Amino acid sequence: MVLTLSNSTDIDCQEIGINHIAIIMDGNGRWANAQGATRLIGHARGVESVKRVVQAATDINLPALTLYSFSTENWSRPKAEVQHLMSLLKKFLNANLRELKEKNVRIRVIGDRKNISEDILDHLSKAELETQENTGLDLCIAFNYGGRDEIVRAVTKLAKDVLEGKLSLDDIEQGHIAERLDCPDIPDPDLVIRTSGEQRISNFLIWQSAYSEFVFLEKNWPDFQKQDLIKAVEIFRSRDRRFGSVKSKAV
Repeated sequence: MVLTLSNSTDIDCQEIGINHIAIIMDGNGRWANAQGATRLIGHARGVESVKRVVQAATDINLPALTLYSFSTENWSRPKAEVQHLMSLLKKFLNANLRELKEKNVRIRVIGDRKNISEDILDHLSKAELETQENTGLDLCIAFNYGGRDEIVRAVTKLAKDVLEGKLSLDDIEQGHIAERLDCPDIPDPDLVIRTSGEQRISNFLIWQSAYSEFVFLEKNWPDFQKQDLIKAVEIFRSRDRRFGSVKSKAV
């Protein structure tokens, strides 16, 4: 199934005050077990949900969407499963890159690019290059990503700048770390969604999600639909976001 994006809208995220939604796409294995299928089939069905959620994000005028596709810890999975996940990533980009480009979606990749095969890097780099001029949805793919690893890489860059005399140790502020993260121009996520009923962050956007609202859905990722995204947005709207002070509910 090739991604098809529509122009219909039910809600407008920018009017609500949502500039970035991040999703921990969990439950492919649980879905497969419930269906009596293999985990590989579960991952393949999960890709279909990726296509749906990207379309839904454009429908509701969301500026940025980050998807947790492959973590630094996922390398410990069985070799056949890892290879299948790599294959699915390549197939998704090959099948949908043209459509994404035409629909003004910009692909961004966050995560450590070391120790990744040249073949995968080529696919990711091509997707970024061919969509870099697009001004619509920023689709951030968290690949070989870990929140702690990202912070370590950012702090390493910061330490190097201090050693080279580009920055004084006494002048370091939070912003100096933030601007050295993988996509510093993408706003912190207003909303983080996790599917499958698990209620943990799993090393995802640790720095950026300090003041995010979290919504945990029981539904497994392969069953995720546009209405589930809208449901999470509606939950967000009901929250009282104070950021440490006193503030009225989200619009």
